[in-house]
Amino acid sequence: MKQLLGASTLLILFVLGCKTQKKFDFVSPKDGATVVFGQTIPVKLNFPDTSFDSVVYAVDGQVIERKSDTSTFNLDSKSYALGNRSLTAKLYANGKENIAYSNIVILPEAATQYSFELVNEFPHDTSAFTQGLEFSNGFLYETTGQKGESTLRKVEVNTGKVVQKADLGDEYFGEGMTIIGDKIIVLTWRENVGFVFNKATFAKEQTFEYQNSKEGWGICYDGTRLIKSDGSNKLYFLDPITFKETGSIAVFDENGEVDSINELEFIDGKVYANIYQKDVLVIINPENGAVEGNINLVGLYKNPKRLAHENELNGIAYDHKDKRFFVTGKRWNKLFEIKVVKR
Repeated sequence: MKQLLGASTLLILFVLGCKTQKKFDFVSPKDGATVVFGQTIPVKLNFPDTSFDSVVYAVDGQVIERKSDTSTFNLDSKSYALGNRSLTAKLYANGKENIAYSNIVILPEAATQYSFELVNEFPHDTSAFTQGLEFSNGFLYETTGQKGESTLRKVEVNTGKVVQKADLGDEYFGEGMTIIGDKIIVLTWRENVGFVFNKATFAKEQTFEYQNSKEGWGICYDGTRLIKSDGSNKLYFLDPITFKETGSIAVFDENGEVDSINELEFIDGKVYANIYQKDVLVIINPENGAVEGNINLVGLYKNPKRLAHENELNGIAYDHKDKRFFVTGKRWNKLFEIKVVKR
């Protein structure tokens, strides 16, 4: 009986010892925590023992700190890309390694909300399945989609008259476009190819293939690089001469990923983007992917025959000289000049 009591006592002491043994894990940041971009993140660990050789901290596999004590340090979230970031801490003691993990989500602060004031409206060709739009030297340049209907056009603003046109070819589904000097860059959707047209003659001068971004949706030019969308939450950067991808960035707002990024326009250092099948534009910081503004255009187009699945808002153009802002949509009968106003 005494032997049984002794064994039981040892078992209880062993269990209690296991329960009181400290874990090696993150106290801060908590796993799954959301951090607003720009916030300072205190990094603190639960240590099983204060006696150890070293602890090595890393973010996404990149070492950021080496310490030989249990002190807390601060992490600047501005140093990291938006989205999911993985933190690890490796503890070395007595020739052994112990690892603690934590994951955080870095998101931008809440976007500024905008609405619009209607300034003017102009005729727009209802056969034009608008995919790209840009203003240059007093004219609108427009690309249209659908196989057998895909074109590049030069259009009079006031009348909507098409004064010059080039067919992309029946096998292509036209998408976004932008202008660089005397060249017009035109995307196709799933054909994995883009075109370079002469702006004056509309002669096709060059083709280029896509790389990591397998689809073409929208494209704009920031004066140094091309910025391309593919319907995901990513923007891709391309060399404007070779058309090779040089990098990419993911787009987030305060709620998470922003998907279905469509037609693009570069205005005063920001990327303005249509979101597929939504009457809203987003204003994106191209340096970090943060959505800094939402422009609500609900109620702008009041055509009762509008088809929700097809005739969505698509097409942004900006007159940089006179500060005029134009928008239209697929098969819309109007082009609108609007003023963006803060709500």
